[in-house]
Amino acid sequence: MKIAVIGTGRIGGTLGQRWQAAGHDVTYASRKGSGTGPGGAPVTPVDDALTGAEVVLLAVPGPAMAEVVAAHGTALGGKVVIDAANRIGQPDVNSQAEIAAAAPDARYVRAFNTLGWENFADPPPGAALFFAADPGARPAAEELITAVGLEPVFAGDASAAGTVDALLVLWFALVQHNDGNRRVALQITR
Repeated sequence: MKIAVIGTGRIGGTLGQRWQAAGHDVTYASRKGSGTGPGGAPVTPVDDALTGAEVVLLAVPGPAMAEVVAAHGTALGGKVVIDAANRIGQPDVNSQAEIAAAAPDARYVRAFNTLGWENFADPPPGAALFFAADPGARPAAEELITAVGLEPVFAGDASAAGTVDALLVLWFALVQHNDGNRRVALQITR
């Protein structure tokens, strides 16, 4: 897949490198300009990264999400848009409403927001990543979660974004009760 990763920080950089290693075509976008990003992938302005992308990972700081989505809503249209940012302290931690308002035909995914980047860089054996996705985005989400080395666990369509967000609170509590160890993840047993 051709993937635009908006954000070159720990989440965006780690996921982009994992996807690049799995054979996907990754381009990073940053307000800081152009150049080379994590794993040697190109960094371009956001509009350039979005051109031709099939999938967009939004991995910017939570407070910046509304601005980024509003500025690039037209370019997000028709793409699988993965909302990985957490707007801590807001009534809704996810940006689903903002994405839907700016790009009503985007295929929304809520994923990669309930575990620390360390678990993407080196997934614990058997760790699961819970996600919500529009039906047309589910196959891409499952493929990208698997490429990172996590088990994709479908929590429901895009309306289940809040259910996924509830796991963020659980993850923070588990980290706190494990003396700050961020290498904590959930596993599904069958």
